[in-house]
Amino acid sequence: MDKYKEFEKKFNLEFIDKSLLQQAFTHRSFINENKDLGLNHNERLEFLGDAVLELVVTKFLFEKYPETKEGILTAYRSSLVRTESISAAARKMGMNDLLKLSKGESKDEGKARDYILANTFEAFVGAVYLDQGYESAKNIIANSLFDNIESVIKDKTWKDSKSYVQEMAQENYSETPYYETVSSDGPDHDKHFVIAIYFGDKKIAEGEGNSKQKAQQDAAQKAIDIEGWNN
Repeated sequence: MDKYKEFEKKFNLEFIDKSLLQQAFTHRSFINENKDLGLNHNERLEFLGDAVLELVVTKFLFEKYPETKEGILTAYRSSLVRTESISAAARKMGMNDLLKLSKGESKDEGKARDYILANTFEAFVGAVYLDQGYESAKNIIANSLFDNIESVIKDKTWKDSKSYVQEMAQENYSETPYYETVSSDGPDHDKHFVIAIYFGDKKIAEGEGNSKQKAQQDAAQKAIDIEGWNN
């Protein structure tokens, strides 16, 4: 039994169009080195799968948390489908062993591989959707990602304070927050930043950190606390 058949059996699938399954695992770099094979890379399937993934996860969160505000649901969704999350799901499913990559790409097992695996997961979802239908694609996503939502909430990994405060400020005040550096002290290797967050002309809070990004996140979180947007 070849590795693709084993993969189908593992997830109780039987593709009608076997070429779709292989295409889902074929990276553009492999095509560039093997043009004579007549294969297609997975980017169009990835495009489709991304949309299916977003719909399935959005519907799941919409139904599971009927009292939760749109901004928080958006943050939950972003955390569930971020590169780290879906690449981890792809690895757990065994997708790393099925990838068709160039010789150069096949040597890289770092963040670049995570990015490829995340895209491959989406391409596989797209292939399942085309060949097996929406319910099969939904089941793949549900079994791979939905259980993660409890740890996302418990560990508060959904909290990107800057994104969340922007969404809430736009929703409540029709304002896009902006940040101003209040002070920057210390040597280059040990800087201390104080940054203020504003809604329009109104200063809401100041944040601190050893980088501008951290100080902005701190200011954003303090603004969230002040506005009572934690719940």
